[in-house]
Order: sequence, then C-alpha cells, then structure tokens
Amino acid sequence: MTPLPVTPFPAEQISPDGSGLAHHPGFQRLFRPGELTVGLILPLETHPRRPAPTMAGHLQMARRAEQLGFGALWMRDVPFYDPAYGDVGQVYEPMVYMAYLAAATTRIVLGTAGIVLPTREPLILAKQATSLDQLSGGRLVLGLSSGDRTSDYPMFGIDFASRGERYREAYGVLRSVTEERFPAYVSEHFGRAGGSLELVPRPAFGRIPSIAVGRSQQSLAWLAEHLDGHLAFVPAPEELAPLVRLWRTEVARAAGEAAFKPIGIGGFFDLSDDPDQPFQRIHGGFRAGRNGLRDYLLLAREAGVSHMALNPKVSRQPYAEIMDQLSESVLPVFPALA
Repeated sequence: MTPLPVTPFPAEQISPDGSGLAHHPGFQRLFRPGELTVGLILPLETHPRRPAPTMAGHLQMARRAEQLGFGALWMRDVPFYDPAYGDVGQVYEPMVYMAYLAAATTRIVLGTAGIVLPTREPLILAKQATSLDQLSGGRLVLGLSSGDRTSDYPMFGIDFASRGERYREAYGVLRSVTEERFPAYVSEHFGRAGGSLELVPRPAFGRIPSIAVGRSQQSLAWLAEHLDGHLAFVPAPEELAPLVRLWRTEVARAAGEAAFKPIGIGGFFDLSDDPDQPFQRIHGGFRAGRNGLRDYLLLAREAGVSHMALNPKVSRQPYAEIMDQLSESVLPVFPALA
C-alpha cells in the first residue's frame, strides 16, 4: 500500500498568515505574536510523593482556574500505571475528561499534552476531537505526542520503534478526515477511504489546531511544516532564545517569513517558599519562587515563547495556594488573550 501523504487543508480555510486558525477561539486565546499566556497541566492537585492524585474537588478547581484567568487546562495521556514511572497524570482518559470539563466551564482552553498518537485509532480520535470542538465552542487545542513509555506499546500490540512512522501516518489520516469533504486515501496501518464517506460533525471553526508535544520522533523541519505549533520541554533561561530561533527558522522555511506558528514550553514546576528564588533545574522540570517565575516568563516572552504550561504536582503547597500566588504575581503580567 502507498503511505498516506499529509494533505493540505482547503485553500478557503487558510488565513492570511497561513495558519488557518484566525477565528478559532482556543488558538486565539492562547497564541499571539509578542504575547505569552499561562496554562496548567492537570491534575489540579499536588502529590509529590504519590503516583496518583485523589482528584478530590477537581471540578471546583478547574472552575477556579478559569475564574482566576489561566489560559488553558492541559491533559496528559497515561493509560496505565507503571511503577517505573510512578505517575498516572490526571487518572481519567483525556478526551472523556475534557468533555466533562467543557460542560462545567465556558472560556478556558482545553488541551492535550499530549495524546499519544501512534497508539490511537485516528478516525475515532477525529470523531472525538470534532465533537469536543463543537461542544466546547472551539476551545480544543489538540496536542499530539509519540509517547515515551516503552511499557505501554506491547499492551497495544505496537512496535515501540515504529512510533515515529505511525505518528506521521495517523496525523495524515486525522487531518484528511477532519478537513476534507469526502476524503480519499490509503493508509498502511489505519485503513482506506474511497471518497464516499464524510466525518460528522465538522470542526466548529474550519479545523482544529494541532500542536506537537515534544519532538514526537520527527525532525523539527517536519513539525514546522505540518503542525500548527510546538510545545517543548522547559529550557534554562540561556536556552530560551536559541530554542525559539531554531523553531522560527524552520517555520519560515516551511511556511514563509510571515507565518506564525507558536512555540510553547512546559514541565513540572516546584513553587519555592522563597518568592525570589530564580529558575533552578530539577528532574523533569524546574523550581522557582513566584517572582522568580515571573522573571523567567519575562525572558521567555522577550525570546518569543507564546505559552507556558505548568505542572505544579511536585510542589509541596496546597494547589489552591499555588493558584492564588500565581494569580497575584504572574497572571496580571501574562493574562489569557481576549
């Protein structure tokens, strides 16, 4: 069989900057040239010494995050508990959980960071994504990763080494069925379409923004050409500008100098008791005080970073206190966009 190419979306859906997302509420709430927004990676609970959160009061915490002005809630894709990793994310399946949160919120963006695309059936994912996009009023941002948990792949009967190829192929199917009318394609792993069937529902605003979470076993050039943005692991302050330059160079090559495809950063965040504690690398993320975090984000915005996704689960303070500190010291400087 001929591998499925990634099919461009129809010309009538392309905005002047090349993104095709000029009217998508979720994308526009998070990403704009020269601005930086802040989101939270779930669970909305600190549990530094336990693999699983209790999820107690999680709906109220999500509503509070929206009320305080955070830009997004990001959900990870962790299907199984592996003691070697010691972390199960927010416990609930992300697409199901997003639907629940969509019904309880009105403005905050709901994103995945990210769906492990090689293990997902892209037609089912497409149906879930377009349904969520419709039901949430265009608040879905679909973050897609290749996954790094080797123990998951045998459970799905998938060769871990094939995940890069499967990512590209599944992404091509996802784009085709969500953006084309009656698509026709042949895929080695994910079926074929003969042009007689059309996915329903359609995306609420033309198409659904998709961002790469990590490198996803792809070259940066491929991601810059095919994805709408990139969420990278949080770098040290001196690495911010080189990271953004590298991404922007590839975007310019793929889509032209005027194209805007945002780059965000994310990782575990330990809020220090010292408000002036500067950025300090820790395993899987960083530690900083609330003023130190603000200083780091100012550097990130100046470098061209568009979004910061924080996962404070490793912090020792109660989560409500962390949100209050961030809302007082950080969000006034980096608000969600209108």
